[in-house]
Amino acid sequence: MMGLTRKGEYAIRGMIFLARQPAGNMVLINDIATAAEAPVSFLAKIFQAFAKSGLVNSARGSGGGFTLSRPAAEITLRQVVEVAEGPIIPNRCLLEDDLCGNQDCCKVHGVWRQVQRQVVSVLDQVTLAEIAA
Repeated sequence: MMGLTRKGEYAIRGMIFLARQPAGNMVLINDIATAAEAPVSFLAKIFQAFAKSGLVNSARGSGGGFTLSRPAAEITLRQVVEVAEGPIIPNRCLLEDDLCGNQDCCKVHGVWRQVQRQVVSVLDQVTLAEIAA
């Protein structure tokens, strides 16, 4: 994935909104979707993935909704992006060793690996707390 899709954009917006809520406050998916300017059903699927990954807690029924599973300062932008979009991979040759048999002689492979490391490093340094402030 080289660029962020609409799914990733909605995911980030929704998580920023959640990070701005009081700790432990359950927020309805409709409210998150309104704030993220995202379709409710689409964002609900994204937040189900966040719950499965452990980034958010979810509860059904009266008083239910979503809340961050830990402080926003402990959730990185990389974690949010990777749950929504999958691993950060600037070129298909980095997906699997068997996909590209030219790794030893291809000079571009090393460039893609460096791009991947740098993007991951930047996203690891930014927390939800920082971008929600």
